[in-house]
Amino acid sequence: MTATVAPAEAPEKISFTGTTPRDFAREMKNRVEQYFTSRGLSQHANWQMVLKTVVLFALTAVPYALILTNAFAPWQMLGMAIVMGFGMAGIGFAVSHDALHGAYSANPTINRLIGLSFDVLGANGYMWRITHNVIHHTYTNIQGIDEDLEVSPLIRLAPGSDYKPIHRYQHFYAWFLYGFSTLFWSWIKDFKYFLQRDLGPYRNKQHPKGEVAVMLGAKVFHYAWSFVIPLLVLDVAWWQFLIGYVAMHFVAGITLGVVFQLAHVVEGPDHVNLGPDGNVETAWMVHQLETTSNFATGNRLLTAYVGGLNHQVEHHLFPRVCSVHYPAIRGIVREVAEKYGVPYLQQPTLWAAIRSHYRMLKRLGQGATTLEA
Repeated sequence: MTATVAPAEAPEKISFTGTTPRDFAREMKNRVEQYFTSRGLSQHANWQMVLKTVVLFALTAVPYALILTNAFAPWQMLGMAIVMGFGMAGIGFAVSHDALHGAYSANPTINRLIGLSFDVLGANGYMWRITHNVIHHTYTNIQGIDEDLEVSPLIRLAPGSDYKPIHRYQHFYAWFLYGFSTLFWSWIKDFKYFLQRDLGPYRNKQHPKGEVAVMLGAKVFHYAWSFVIPLLVLDVAWWQFLIGYVAMHFVAGITLGVVFQLAHVVEGPDHVNLGPDGNVETAWMVHQLETTSNFATGNRLLTAYVGGLNHQVEHHLFPRVCSVHYPAIRGIVREVAEKYGVPYLQQPTLWAAIRSHYRMLKRLGQGATTLEA
């Protein structure tokens, strides 16, 4: 088992200085490790995970191939593009995400190859490992550090973020903006991050030339299959193609955008500022539990589709455990947390989590600078 500790890479030294309740971290790690060893199970992908991978890739590839046959009416092709959007989001949730965390396989090469699916979809895996695996997972909900809180200047997701008058309407329009997240990601976001010297806690960040080359090559490949080839092959007007292209991305974007917000920007999780010494005055494992919430953990279909991201607490404590195992270890994590008086936050259903996010958007849009009642 991999120890539940913060990543070893420390860009600018930010420490978690609080004291963990006695034996809490040790018992949490040992109990989860015992679950796997006592059953002779691997913490990586099983046959259900492999089957899900095949299904999700087919959900994207089959409609794409059918569209390129030109054998369907434009409205039918639009429906297939929408299905592709759900397939793309599912691959990102339930396949690429695990691989980029090193959780899909014990073999780093397999993880690297499967993780390239992220690049094929238009997002850069190397940059995701920095902004998500290192920054977000280490410095969750820490104002000015966690990049996931800075999705757009038009959306205020933390009480310490700058307030603009337009934010008062964000509980209405944010959902629409989420729909453009994958378009922004594939065409702008990665380039912006590669050119950005300061990234989260990093200062004057330098990127390997090889990773820059991979990013550029993957972008060309993504634009080729998703934009250029269909535009050249399809017997439709250019504006009909653009409607389908945007619809595909909008479905993928709003699905990804909303689900990722339901774990941290809902009622319950804390938002943290660095202390006077530049450190976090909480132990790392406790910080993860205080800033993270589960939702709809009893919904098996949702759990399968979002790659266990509705079991976000388990994911933040054990990111190198494949998501297919999160439902099984959830009871252990909750039991140990309750034993030591550490919060275990959750929303009962998907709809409850969405409503909670709506209320948070509204409250933050009114200029709230604290989450206290």
